[in-house]
Amino acid sequence: MVKHSKRMRAALEGVDRERTYEAGEAIDLLKSLPAPKFDESVEVAVALGIDPRKTDQLVRGAVSLPNGLGKTIKVVVFAEGEKAEAAKEAGADEVGSEDLAEKIAGGWMDFDVVITSPDMMKHVGKLGRVLGPQGKMPSPKSGTVTPDVASAVAEFKAGKVEFRTDAGGNVHAAVGKRSFDTQKLTENIETFLKHLSSLRPPAVKGQFVKRVALSTSMGPRAWIAYGE
Repeated sequence: MVKHSKRMRAALEGVDRERTYEAGEAIDLLKSLPAPKFDESVEVAVALGIDPRKTDQLVRGAVSLPNGLGKTIKVVVFAEGEKAEAAKEAGADEVGSEDLAEKIAGGWMDFDVVITSPDMMKHVGKLGRVLGPQGKMPSPKSGTVTPDVASAVAEFKAGKVEFRTDAGGNVHAAVGKRSFDTQKLTENIETFLKHLSSLRPPAVKGQFVKRVALSTSMGPRAWIAYGE
């Protein structure tokens, strides 16, 4: 049996886990619960009506949130020449090619997003076993394999969030910080869910978005209403 802290027990008692809340109501509730001594991330978890065993039903993408994520995103870029210089000017934390691949292969993982120009996939492709399990492998679907690496850097630095289905057919994503006001968090959540719904695979039958939960990184979850 899981033992919760006194703070967590008090927080759990404050949420009706059998009830579905409106997004703004859920945000206000979660913000009112006992907080840890840091600014928690607010996260959304979406149960999708897909069969995760079938590749044509898997979902992956990225979306720019109108109010950002409230945290510094570390971005590395695989590029050379003018593209490398443009990536640096756009705010990339590290830029390289074969040298960067060797550094990552050696165990360095102090970054959140990997962006690459298509011609650099000859280096990035060798890192699948390292980046894949961390959810950091670049993909055209998420906008992280692109000839315009500078624009991609700017978007992710400004609050673009990547997401993909897990083995259970769920999608998880950060949508801001607990310190954000309710309106900003609501706008981010609505933007994320609208974009996710737009990615419904043609092979999916029936309800696509089955259930949506909202939580803080150290708090309980609350179910929120969402109509497709």
